[in-house]
Amino acid sequence: MSESFSYKAAIVQVDFSKRKKGLSSINAFEEFKELVTSSGADIFYEDLSNQFKPDSGLFITKGKAERIKDFIDQTESELVIFNHDLTPSQERNLENIFKARVLDRTGLILDIFAARAFSHIGKLQVELAQLSHLSTRLVRGWSHLERQKGGIGLRGPGETQLETDRRLINQRIKSIKAKLNKSHKQREINRYSRNKSDQTLIALVGYTNAGKTTLFNLLTESELYAKDKLFATLDSVTRKSSLAGLDDVLFSDTVGFISDLPTELIESFKATLDELKSADILLHVVDISDPDFIFKTDQVELILKELGVSEIPCIRVNNKSDKVSKDLNNISNSNDEVWLSATKNRGLEDLIKCIQSNRKKSMVKEWVELEPSEGKTRAKLYSLGKVIEETTSESGLIQLLLEIDEKELKTLVSKKGINLKIKKIKEAI
Repeated sequence: MSESFSYKAAIVQVDFSKRKKGLSSINAFEEFKELVTSSGADIFYEDLSNQFKPDSGLFITKGKAERIKDFIDQTESELVIFNHDLTPSQERNLENIFKARVLDRTGLILDIFAARAFSHIGKLQVELAQLSHLSTRLVRGWSHLERQKGGIGLRGPGETQLETDRRLINQRIKSIKAKLNKSHKQREINRYSRNKSDQTLIALVGYTNAGKTTLFNLLTESELYAKDKLFATLDSVTRKSSLAGLDDVLFSDTVGFISDLPTELIESFKATLDELKSADILLHVVDISDPDFIFKTDQVELILKELGVSEIPCIRVNNKSDKVSKDLNNISNSNDEVWLSATKNRGLEDLIKCIQSNRKKSMVKEWVELEPSEGKTRAKLYSLGKVIEETTSESGLIQLLLEIDEKELKTLVSKKGINLKIKKIKEAI
């Protein structure tokens, strides 16, 4: 599916009696409709119903399937999209009844990602996710899959087309992973260079369509594509801050999260999301006007925990505050929470103060010992204003009390000839 084409679609959501905790039924359906329209499809029929439990063969009941088929025939819909994950056999059985293509939630999200990925790396990551998903779905009803096939270049006489397809997919997956790994190593080099330059990296994270890119453009005077629709941003972009007082800060815009994000996507985008691990501060952008913002906030925090970045200092940015009935003048911002409106350019000063405050939190006081031969390092530390006190040990070692960023300290003590004087003397400021 591509945004350049329009498809007539029927959409289906079933609420089961034992529904898992999450978005309310209506809001989940609204988010689903937004996903569908974001994909480029036109909704001609909506089916929101209740059911005790999923049917093993069709997911929905046979009566419900027949009812949907009648509407598909009336509207001449070419596509039926479920707001659920379907098994390959369920997809095949439903297609036989509907005589139309069936797509589940994972397939829909993968398709949207495919349409929105513009960079070479982004396209590779999406392709990897699609192939991982497809590899479990090679049982679709293509007649050629049942035929035996032999000949030159195949694994052996009697290899089925199904086996051939699976082997070719696995080969392509291996090739893409190798390319992504090479790109990942290059990113590591870039991050190392940035760390050496003592620049602070701040990554913007949040639920999709929370306003991350709009805020990013405001912070960096960029003109990245920002639109009020799901997954408008897929490729991570890093730019230097354009704000006074944050001259040495880099901001990174990242892909938005969503509830029930396909596992294939999380895995394939980990190389991009690894950028978060090197961030000094996270800005968790929340659409505070969204009725389900609490649930969506929790979903983002769960994904951050899964990615292993939940310990990084995080500032919650309550965006779109112009859409809520609160007097912002009476709202007290804190060191880890700010209210603003990126579109109205309100609250930016408070965000700058909050970032500056959190940057200080990463500073520590620590004694280090330098070999007498490390005179250049000593002079450099003095020129940067890092040294608070200096003594000399009985053995002639130079002892310095530093007020320094924790990351800088780790880089410093990794050098030969420089050691921490006392391992557990660290005092957070």
